[in-house]
Amino acid sequence: MSDPRPEGFLAELAWRGLLYQRTAGPELDAHLATPGRVAYCGFDPTADSLTIGNLVPITMLIHWQRAGHVPLALVGGGTGLIGDPSHRDAERPLLSREQVAANLAGQRRIFERLLDFDARRANPARLFDNAEWLCELRFVDVLRDVGKHFSVNAMIQRESVRARLEDREQGISYTEFSYAVLQAYDFLHLRRSAGCSVQLAGSDQYGNVVAGIDLIHRTLGGHAEAYGVTAPLVTRSDGKKFSKSEGGAVWLTADRTSPYAFYQYWLNVPDADAVRFLRIYSLLGREEIEALARAQESAPQERAAQRALARDLTARLHGETELERVQLASEAVFGSGDVRDLDAATLADVVSDLPHSVEPRTSLAGEGLALAELLPRTTLAGSKREAREFLKSGAVWINGRRAGEAERVSPADLLHGGTLLLRRGKKAWHAVLWKD
Repeated sequence: MSDPRPEGFLAELAWRGLLYQRTAGPELDAHLATPGRVAYCGFDPTADSLTIGNLVPITMLIHWQRAGHVPLALVGGGTGLIGDPSHRDAERPLLSREQVAANLAGQRRIFERLLDFDARRANPARLFDNAEWLCELRFVDVLRDVGKHFSVNAMIQRESVRARLEDREQGISYTEFSYAVLQAYDFLHLRRSAGCSVQLAGSDQYGNVVAGIDLIHRTLGGHAEAYGVTAPLVTRSDGKKFSKSEGGAVWLTADRTSPYAFYQYWLNVPDADAVRFLRIYSLLGREEIEALARAQESAPQERAAQRALARDLTARLHGETELERVQLASEAVFGSGDVRDLDAATLADVVSDLPHSVEPRTSLAGEGLALAELLPRTTLAGSKREAREFLKSGAVWINGRRAGEAERVSPADLLHGGTLLLRRGKKAWHAVLWKD
């Protein structure tokens, strides 16, 4: 499907806040006026999944395809054996070929879900692994035919290299120093073999993008069309970036981040980020996003933007069936739904996202365990006295029903035979898992 907005790819990126840098000027505009142009974006195989930070360049590829052009997703089976020094204050640990191959297989799931590879369409997406050509290169040939076009003086001026050179304890190896040469060669190879004329990337890769363009011009001649477009580094309103190294990464596959946790992440983004993230991450149209922005401004407590964002991304990454499941779970925990209706798998996802603790099943023997004794062992009460006060005022709920003042927990109360969901007030939850 072509982009319905007549002004095209760059204008679409601009209003969404996805356009940071671009090479050339009117030449790039004229180049993109013809459908069917080819662009690539590269991804590091440092893990068997990708995070929401990687979702920005993937989204650039999606808009590229929607504009009628051909997107190439390049997985770095070759460069992954080296490691990108960008924004790293120490050498990356080298991955084995087997680990890189496993990571690539894991990442392919994401591209196949988000891009359209249907060969029947005019501009199907394509997936490449740069190990196919980089691992076949001969060292002397690279030095002679590629390395001669790179100035060491220019390479050491790059921020990622200069910072490491100034750190006497860490420094930078020749291996990582050479990364820019290999990435530039990727662009040259795809220019020759696939007619790829544009590289899409995050802003931190701009130097590598320009190096690839320069290598193409030096090798194929200045007439060879080669351009670059980058997206900004997306940060949250608190200034933090999305990164595996920041901890608490939100992954794009269910084996790393459950659909429920994924949905909850977007549902709980701050109001200051909600509409901006809708533009950047969702595929909703401009009119719909502007309507949601107005709704968000007039009634922020309804969280219209966050709900739309969570629905759009969860459906695209995990499917409509999973979206329905996690919406039911979210409604059960935070709305008017009933937690007793949750299936075992959904309940497990909910528990993993809540404060939880483990108790021995033997403590439920006989008449069961007094809730006033259990609450101080959770995050919901600081003492037995406080627990009794909460129970007396009717502030405690057990599996969705209000607990009595003398409530006792028995095996019959356990959901799916082993879980108790406790709530104090409207929002404070704690799950207790009962183990033999």
